[in-house]
Amino acid sequence: MAIAAAARLNGSSSMRFMSIVTSPQPDKAPTPGLMEAMGKLAEREIKAGRMLDMGGLMPIAMGGAQVRITNGKLSVTDGPFVESKELIGGYAIFEFRDMEEAVAAAREFMQLHLEHMPGWEGTCEVRVLATPGVDGACEAGIRAHA
Repeated sequence: MAIAAAARLNGSSSMRFMSIVTSPQPDKAPTPGLMEAMGKLAEREIKAGRMLDMGGLMPIAMGGAQVRITNGKLSVTDGPFVESKELIGGYAIFEFRDMEEAVAAAREFMQLHLEHMPGWEGTCEVRVLATPGVDGACEAGIRAHA
């Protein structure tokens, strides 16, 4: 993987990943059993230094906004977003050696949902975070602050 090689050249043997959990069932709150299992998993990952941040998102009924650019014009739409078919329920940021390790962690997280929340449907998307100075994705922001 090119990004992994770039990270190693930069002196780092790990990469940052964001796991994003989405579900077409936004009204299904996690069960107490799932919350307890996720808490134990998060505690283990934080102690190991792999989980850097995490959080859940409140239901869209609590409010929100979309700031959008369409045809060169900026607009703001207040929530809730009734046309949404799938909503982001939470996220976590990790540091792993590679994508394989990140996917293994996502599988373990989703396995907790299978065990503690029968009938729930959702997705855990795993994405590599851009690393300033390594992959060039954030170079414009770095120059703006220099």
